[in-house]
Amino acid sequence: VFSWLDKHKDVIWWQSEEVIVPYRSPIDGRVHRYFPDFYIRYKSATGKIMREIIEVKPKRQTMPPKPQQRKTKKYLNEITTYAVNEAKFKAAEQYCKDRKYKFRILTEDDLT
Repeated sequence: VFSWLDKHKDVIWWQSEEVIVPYRSPIDGRVHRYFPDFYIRYKSATGKIMREIIEVKPKRQTMPPKPQQRKTKKYLNEITTYAVNEAKFKAAEQYCKDRKYKFRILTEDDLT
């Protein structure tokens, strides 16, 4: 991703994990800080300067786990991870909406 950002002709500027988005954790109810992976500024096809926050995650962490009969430690961890990620993504969407930025989540499907 880094080399793509550095080499793409329309990317004006980017930084990694510098933006701080507060979010409320569904696990403990407290406010935490979320550092999305990338903040980029680029020129769109129409020449407009765009701002976008991008998160890169494994696809399995962006979808709710399939319900299981047995509540194994692994399954409970997957539920917790998904719930926290969902809270982070909703907070990031609102953060971006308030600033007229775009928010996007990339998975391995997008990066291959």
